[in-house]
Amino acid sequence: MSTPDHDRKFFSILRHRRRRATAPRLYAALFCLAVVILSAWPRAARAQQQQLENEIVANLAGGRVIVHVSREQITFAVIDQPLEVNSAPPRVLSLDSTHVGVLFGAEEWQLSGDPHPVRLDRNFQRIGKQDPRYQAYNDQAEPDLEMIGVGFLEKLRPLVAQLHNKLQVKSDDPIFEVVVIGYALNYGPEVWQVEYRIEQDEVGARGKDYWQTRVLRPRFTQLYPPEGKHTPRTLVEVRFPDDASDPGLRSLIERNDPRIERLRSSDQRFAKVLQSIDKGEAQKAVDQDATDLLRAIVPLLAGDRKFVVGTISEQQGFDWVVAPEEPMEKAQQDKNQPPEAPTLRRKPKSP
Repeated sequence: MSTPDHDRKFFSILRHRRRRATAPRLYAALFCLAVVILSAWPRAARAQQQQLENEIVANLAGGRVIVHVSREQITFAVIDQPLEVNSAPPRVLSLDSTHVGVLFGAEEWQLSGDPHPVRLDRNFQRIGKQDPRYQAYNDQAEPDLEMIGVGFLEKLRPLVAQLHNKLQVKSDDPIFEVVVIGYALNYGPEVWQVEYRIEQDEVGARGKDYWQTRVLRPRFTQLYPPEGKHTPRTLVEVRFPDDASDPGLRSLIERNDPRIERLRSSDQRFAKVLQSIDKGEAQKAVDQDATDLLRAIVPLLAGDRKFVVGTISEQQGFDWVVAPEEPMEKAQQDKNQPPEAPTLRRKPKSP
């Protein structure tokens, strides 16, 4: 059980954090970081050792991902933003030959009886659409994206089910998030935000303050391409938690930040890429120039924090520009899904 001092610290943090109505993810992120949850049983006779065996801790990953879709390539950067000393870094998972997933939030869970944490990027396998449990799955995304979403859902369920304390979490706050980046067959470049929330019910038969926790089906938000043929194409940036006071990269470019302006004046190629972003035509930038610019900018944003940079192209697939310290995990292929299976997306609507 959390201590009174621990709870006061937790709620003090919540009171002084800003939230954005369009992406209210902060509170859920912080509870995973700050709260150690113990399974509370009604009988006082249970030994303390048994309580420790039931302890589960979620290790939170915070940071940001920046995505630039250029002519024939996607360049992305992931910057670590540790939320405590032992925070997990945002991890990149290869979902298939042309998609990666960037994991934020409760991506790593530590069970007291197991020295090895449970990582959601390891041994990941998508659940087939034909699974009868998900025939009624609402049509928020196309089948291949839903398989990715359900795959993470199935890994989260047994972990979240071990949370039995009442958690001060808003109903719209996700505990886990995946940013899916890549190319869809017969569609083109895409970026999706997949968010997972929880729901709790008090179980009276178990005794007072014993709660049943379950993770809900994910919510999909398409971040790229934007709706409408004439909608500006620019950088995509996602933060977790989304409460940062420092400006995003797009804002720095718009403000003519001195660091960006030095890069602009130092290389004509960079100037052209920045101009295309300014005009809302980021997709017209030369691929290598866009990659080189992001590679030059990210260290300025990261400071002493760790970061990775990668590229994805429809023909060449994935490649690292700045690789992580550990090898990237790869999703296990769905045996029931042929590799040439088409991906159908809703085409952006014309204005």
